[in-house]
Amino acid sequence: MIIIAVLMLKTKKDATNANIRLTRDNAVKLIPRLLFFGFVVGLSAGFFGIGGGFLIVPALIFALRLPIIYAIGTSLFAVTAFGLTTSLNYHQSGLVDWSIAFQFIIGGILGGIIGTILATKLANKKALLTRLFAIILIFMAIYMVYKSYNNL
Repeated sequence: MIIIAVLMLKTKKDATNANIRLTRDNAVKLIPRLLFFGFVVGLSAGFFGIGGGFLIVPALIFALRLPIIYAIGTSLFAVTAFGLTTSLNYHQSGLVDWSIAFQFIIGGILGGIIGTILATKLANKKALLTRLFAIILIFMAIYMVYKSYNNL
């Protein structure tokens, strides 16, 4: 996560491509990248319980050079699929506390609405949105390393 965040901070302003679409012409190049990054993100989300968006957004930016606002929008659909898949597996294992999950979902919906509004307003300031995301990514990675080290 730290490496990808640093790469995001170093990415040139004009290095993104908002017009990229999966077509027959670029499918041979893009599908392997998408499958690889999707597999790594899905594996990480399922194994570590990492919020997929923290991995999908940088993966889309790195793999396809998507602008961050497009990567955020695209990642939300992927996160839904990952979340549904892994949550059903955890539910079948009896590892879901529904009262906690329900409260968290309500807060997440409200936060998601506000976050979408803020991200849309900051979309015109691409460099600022990217820097904010990269900094949050670095702090999350440091926190995960710290917690993991203390659990050894």
